[in-house]
Amino acid sequence: MGEKIISKVIGTLTEDDSLPDWWIGEEIEIPFFDHEKVGISFTDYDQEHDETFLAEADDALRHFLALDTKDRAAVTHLVYTNCMDFLEAVEPDPADDDLRAITDESEIWKFVQPTEIYVTRRLYEQEDLYVQVACACDWDQEHGLQLVFRQGKKLTRVSGQDGHLTEADAYGKPDSEDFLLSQF
Repeated sequence: MGEKIISKVIGTLTEDDSLPDWWIGEEIEIPFFDHEKVGISFTDYDQEHDETFLAEADDALRHFLALDTKDRAAVTHLVYTNCMDFLEAVEPDPADDDLRAITDESEIWKFVQPTEIYVTRRLYEQEDLYVQVACACDWDQEHGLQLVFRQGKKLTRVSGQDGHLTEADAYGKPDSEDFLLSQF
């Protein structure tokens, strides 16, 4: 393993030898997910060219780790909608019967498993830091689910894992036309 950096929030991260500018930390408890342990990595962090990244990443993580299940409940409708939109777009499959039978939107979280958290800087428009939570989900096994929090404070994207931090970036539109991002 490579060099090490220290986050005041999560401790030591080690540079991944196979992925330049990726720093891998230990699993920590995430209050948003009922204290489930999830690994956190800093991605695209070049120490020589981004002097404020580490401090901004720690701030974003402090905000994100202050979010709990009440905050998760506040965004449940968005995750449920993502699931239902996906199911409407694909051929019916008996494997999805449990999802289609949901009567209380909060049940959607039974079908979401956080797998990794990435803290990264947006490269377009406002170059802010984002906490990107990659999840497996039962409705889209190929692309999964991602929840993206600008500055770790507020959910600004719910989508499949497509490599984009914002809808604006994914679809080449202005930030003002990105519904969740424009509410930040």
